[in-house]
Amino acid sequence: MDANPEVDQAQVKFSDPTYRGGGVVRSSARILDWTEETGSRPPMDNPSDSTGPVHVPFGHILANEKWRGSQLAREMQGKIKLVFEDGLTAVDFYLSSRSCILYITEADLVAGNGYRKRLVRIRNSHNLQGIVVVEKTQMSEQYFPNIQKFTVLDLGMVLLPVANQTEASCLIVQLVQEQTKEPNKNPFLRKKRAVLSEPFLLRTVQQIPGVGKVKALLLLQKFPSIQQLSNASIQELEPVVGQAVAQHIHVFFTQSR
Repeated sequence: MDANPEVDQAQVKFSDPTYRGGGVVRSSARILDWTEETGSRPPMDNPSDSTGPVHVPFGHILANEKWRGSQLAREMQGKIKLVFEDGLTAVDFYLSSRSCILYITEADLVAGNGYRKRLVRIRNSHNLQGIVVVEKTQMSEQYFPNIQKFTVLDLGMVLLPVANQTEASCLIVQLVQEQTKEPNKNPFLRKKRAVLSEPFLLRTVQQIPGVGKVKALLLLQKFPSIQQLSNASIQELEPVVGQAVAQHIHVFFTQSR
């Protein structure tokens, strides 16, 4: 008697190295390359732990399934290769295997501090660098200082405000393009002294009241990190930005302590 083809097929393991779901192939199943038109990939091995390294192909972005059909996803499609996946509980978008975006919507911000647990989880991960993108709108603007201080001062993470999802899509596309650069040319991945080409740190410093682009550049030349800037005294700040702005900066950092 001939062997059952379904039983034989059941012994065949997946050979695609990008597939992380494990399991077997049955004769009724079709192996899909997750970059095909479906725009999806098999679920993660352990959906409850989405803070570990994942495989993100060069030039792609891995998106949480909850963003499928959203304005943000539609705006990005056609500009970058967007792939959706279930099981990304804490992360909204993976730019690479070790950098990700946490997106805080207007509704999230207005609803309270529920977003904090996600941010802390990523901050405590040794595998990921997290960028926090926040919708700063007319409705959510009054809540913005709280998330700004929590993200930048308490957690030391990069925070980038956007007006809407259209602006956010442009920002994310830019971040993906930055990820495709060589590590020594990518300002986000470089962990050396801040230079003028570091847009993320620059935008973060500009969130301090009274600090525009010019003053932010001057401050970063003198104090290359947020930690150094927050620990600077008024006397150290005055020669760089003047007495009035120095006091604003000092108040901004000390109020959150």
